[in-house]
Amino acid sequence: MPKLNINGVDHQVDGPADMPLLWAIRDLVGLTGTKFGCGQALCGACTVHLDGYPTRSCQTFIGDLEGVKITTVEGLGGKVAETVQQVWTDLDVPQCGYCQSGQVMAAVALLTETPKPTDEDIDAALDGNLCRCATYHRIRAGVHEAARRLEA
Repeated sequence: MPKLNINGVDHQVDGPADMPLLWAIRDLVGLTGTKFGCGQALCGACTVHLDGYPTRSCQTFIGDLEGVKITTVEGLGGKVAETVQQVWTDLDVPQCGYCQSGQVMAAVALLTETPKPTDEDIDAALDGNLCRCATYHRIRAGVHEAARRLEA
């Protein structure tokens, strides 16, 4: 049984080594903020951080993650994450919200590495995080506003 560190807590998960992390997070650990979208790492709904790096959990296997720090949207913390989450609420960024956990995970990773992103930086960092409601302009505005607030 693989031992996974999810949001700072060690979990012994009873699943095969080739089980996608997404299902371990949702079905075995009970954290449902990470969403299933396409199952092929194409939509970004299942994005989590592995050692701080945004990764698609639907195509990442639990047998490969021993010793890796896994962070889900429920486990985000710190100034950057709190600012992004507040801005998302203040600007009413989501419409249906289904993709937003992945969008937030990607935005937090971007702002952690690039405190003053350009439109091109944002587009590159969030590329592959699909929004079926097409709120990309609100997502981009949210990232810019979070960057402004973090700079203040």
